[in-house]
Order: sequence, then structure tokens, then C-alpha cells
Amino acid sequence: MGVVNVTPDSFSDGGLFLDEHAAIDHGVELVEQGAHIVDVGGESTRPGAEPVGVEEELRRVVPVVRGLSQRVGTTQISIDTSKAAVAQAAVGAGATLVNDVSALRADPEMAGVVAASGADCCLMHMLGEPRTMQRGVGRSSYTDVVDEVKAFLEERMAFAVGEGIAEARILLDPGIGFGKTVAHNLELLRRLDELVALGRLIVIGTSRKSFLGRISEGSSHAAGPLTSEQRLPGTIATNVMALERGASVFRVHDVAPVAAALEVASATLSGKWTASPTTS
Repeated sequence: MGVVNVTPDSFSDGGLFLDEHAAIDHGVELVEQGAHIVDVGGESTRPGAEPVGVEEELRRVVPVVRGLSQRVGTTQISIDTSKAAVAQAAVGAGATLVNDVSALRADPEMAGVVAASGADCCLMHMLGEPRTMQRGVGRSSYTDVVDEVKAFLEERMAFAVGEGIAEARILLDPGIGFGKTVAHNLELLRRLDELVALGRLIVIGTSRKSFLGRISEGSSHAAGPLTSEQRLPGTIATNVMALERGASVFRVHDVAPVAAALEVASATLSGKWTASPTTS
């Protein structure tokens, strides 16, 4: 899943793709690099991010979704939003996946929109909201982070099914970095198989996140704080581990290197790779 942030304030690439044509071109480039899903978002979900009004979010994302739908063929287009009106408009423009970081809690109309559209839906775990999710988060925030995230996702999936969303269309995201410490994030990755046991596709979003930098900054190899781009090695490591533990969808900014790493990891784990006549 390649990320297209049509925002001025996203932590990694805010402002780079505010122009709709630049955003569309970037989405096409991600597909060429190996993305099977392009995730378009018009409101940053970084810690402390300010909310965006419905009209502004619509203005940002709908032309990009429409433009991508005309250029990326069968590649799935996802809309990253917690607003029902934005989801509905994006589906009308060609999106077939609603990626809701609030897990259908932010807008009471969202479940109905998703159910009526027949779109796939990703439900994510998060404490609070983006503006507040990291405030006061510590080891005591959870008794057992994996058990509590699992229970939350199970409950939200049951809610979605009760609202008419087919279970087969639901994806689940543990919300790495959303209201969690470094230790929480690593525990979720280490025990990811417990979430896979819920029976749905698991989405992992570690791409360029600050906790990866904090781990590296604590080593003797880092000269100072890492930029978001310098967190690519950590991104690759966490996605490969998540693949081994059963994750199916990997939400990333750097599609080409992550896709290459996952291809090698998948061939190694499956033991089914066969050399072509031109490969030694």
C-alpha cells in the first residue's frame, strides 16, 4: 500500500503532493514501483495534527482519487479518512477501500456509507485522536497492549458486521505509533500472530515513523536525530518481521525498496521460489 499524502503537514512528505497533478503522478509512480493499493489522504494523522474541515478535505482528495482511477488500471485506490462525506465522495470517484483510523467511531454515518458502497474497510486501533493520542502515553497505558488491541479490533469488527459490512471486506490495523510507546509498538510486532488469529488481513503501518528513529538514535551508530528518510532501514526490518508473523498489507512511503525486501523474505519463507533460465 503506497502512501499519497495530499497534505501540508504530514510528518514525512507534507506539502510535496498538495498539487493534484503531482499527487496523481506520485501515485502512478508508486504503482510502477510495485504498489497494489494507493492510499490517498487529505488530513494528517501525525501526533498533534490539527483537524481539517470536510470541504477542504474533499477539495484535496477527490480530484486525486478520480485522476488515479483513470490511470492505474486495476490497482485498488484507498481513501484515508474518518469522515463519511469524504468516503462517499471518494468511492464515487473510484476508491474501493476506506481506511478509517478511528475504526468507524469518529463519524456515525461512516459505517452506513461503507456498507452501502460495498467498499473494503480498514479498521485501526488508536487511543484518543491524532491531536491527543501521544499525551501521557506510558507503559501503564495498557495492562497488555496486544490483548487490548486485539479485543478492540474484535469489537470494532463485530460492530462493522452488525452495520452491514461484510466480514470478508474488513482489514485490521493495530495502529503502530498511534497512542503507543516504542515498547508497545515492538510488542505488537513481536506478537502479531495473535492478531492474525482474528482471521482478517492485517495491515502494518510502520513507515518512517519516529519510534524507529528513537531505536536507532539509542545506538552508537547514529550521529543525531534521524530524518524520516533515514528511517527506511527500520521500516524494511519491521515490515519483513511483520510478513513473517502473518501480516498481509504493508502501508509505506518507499514502495520499491520495501517491495523488494518483502519479495526476498517471501521467497525465503515459502521455499517455493524457482530460478528462471536466466537466473543463477
